[in-house]
Amino acid sequence: MNKDYVLEMINITKEFPGVKALDNVQLKVKKGTVHALMGENGAGKSTLMKILIGIYTPDSGKIIFDGEELKVSAIKNALDKGISMIHQELSPIPNMTVAENIFLGREPSYKFGWVKAKELEEKTRKLFEKLEIDIDPKAKMSELSIANTQMVEIAKAISYNSKLIIMDEPTSAITEKEVHHLFKIIRSLKQEGVSIIYITHKMDELAQITDEVTVLRDGKYIGTKSSDQITKDELIEMMVGRELNQIFHKQRVEIKEAVLSVKDLCKNGKFENISFEVRKGEIVGIAGLMGSGRTEVLESVFGINPSDSGEIYVHGEKATIRSPRDAIRYGMGLLTEDRKLTGLFLPLSVQDNIITVTIEQYAKGGFLNEKKIQEDCQRLSEQLAIKTPSLQQLIKYLSGGNQQKALIARWLLQDPDILFLDEPTRGIDVGAKSEIYNLIFDLAKKGKAIVVVSSELPEILGLSDRIIVMHDGKKTGELSREEATQERIMELATGELVTSGS
Repeated sequence: MNKDYVLEMINITKEFPGVKALDNVQLKVKKGTVHALMGENGAGKSTLMKILIGIYTPDSGKIIFDGEELKVSAIKNALDKGISMIHQELSPIPNMTVAENIFLGREPSYKFGWVKAKELEEKTRKLFEKLEIDIDPKAKMSELSIANTQMVEIAKAISYNSKLIIMDEPTSAITEKEVHHLFKIIRSLKQEGVSIIYITHKMDELAQITDEVTVLRDGKYIGTKSSDQITKDELIEMMVGRELNQIFHKQRVEIKEAVLSVKDLCKNGKFENISFEVRKGEIVGIAGLMGSGRTEVLESVFGINPSDSGEIYVHGEKATIRSPRDAIRYGMGLLTEDRKLTGLFLPLSVQDNIITVTIEQYAKGGFLNEKKIQEDCQRLSEQLAIKTPSLQQLIKYLSGGNQQKALIARWLLQDPDILFLDEPTRGIDVGAKSEIYNLIFDLAKKGKAIVVVSSELPEILGLSDRIIVMHDGKKTGELSREEATQERIMELATGELVTSGS
């Protein structure tokens, strides 16, 4: 036991049927520091944290927290001990207010159990004042943007006055401005002596906010380094066990005729007069800050929320798309922004998730051709290197990167001419990102027309042949690969510059 550490996790081992999730893993967090926990999807980060907060029980090993051996069997246990967590997958109660969500189960109440509503709102307001968060405590959670929902989750974790806060991908759904705000909050927590375990895939955040970094790979402890002494290349090698000299291997592809043309698309309150085209073999990126209307444009073209006006042409013919079924019939596929909320069927198997769009093509005479389904899913699983004990494994047990690959497999089975990819690598490690980028480039080589929405500028720049930039529901510019820089895109995304291509 070392008095410098608030947390020591020693020789933690955990097995599930068919997989050893953790194998003698170590994690030691110093008091009043921000300790990054990194590794590819499936490395064991989430399992380790679930053990710490009492969701799982380790098969062996021990945990020392604040000088005492810790045994937790439930989340409430961990909270009582002074450990709270901001989860990557947001799960607010949509019909309740912001204040009710934050203090759920801890509401100030009268003798007979009635909640003191005004006191609850005042308590939330004081918490928000301290954290400089501008959200109405009386607002319903369902009314909030993803970014504001994330800020509420951050406030909720801090409201427990914990000694240790686990932050799992806290910046994956917030804007650059909110990231700076979060870092300011983290620094003030450090000054108060609070320790933070910070899980991220964004390497540029390490030097900005963390003190040390521990890397896991394939359920094993690889090492701990000081954040200011480790290079990006060293970190990648620790995470993936090999060097990734170049993440983007973009090759020159012959770009042919227009496959999709969008003209003057408008959706009241969301976007207006959006025009662009995507050609065979071309990757078009759509960049913009959160709330710029990027996702809404994709959802409109795909028929989820059809536009109020404007025209869509597919292969030169005017298309009427009022539903996703129409879009699929026109040869379109959409990988949605939030895989858990709008992509995956979590209670179903990997195989069932892959065939949801194409199941009709396997039906004949009221029966499904199970053999053909298994063959096709197995082929795609091998092609995409989906790590799963079996295709019958429930998809909820796969890592984020492997879940994402299964969703991509769903659309590869459909074989669309036009593929929309909304945040294709959100919450995915650098190794899996590289695999998905190579897959996107291969699809372009096969003549697919691809549209990518991403909040990560290096991703947009590395993938795209052309980049459309949006701000506040309007197209503010269009840049060729040669013209595009991070600075130019940010000027357009903040509405400070408009190019002649808009």
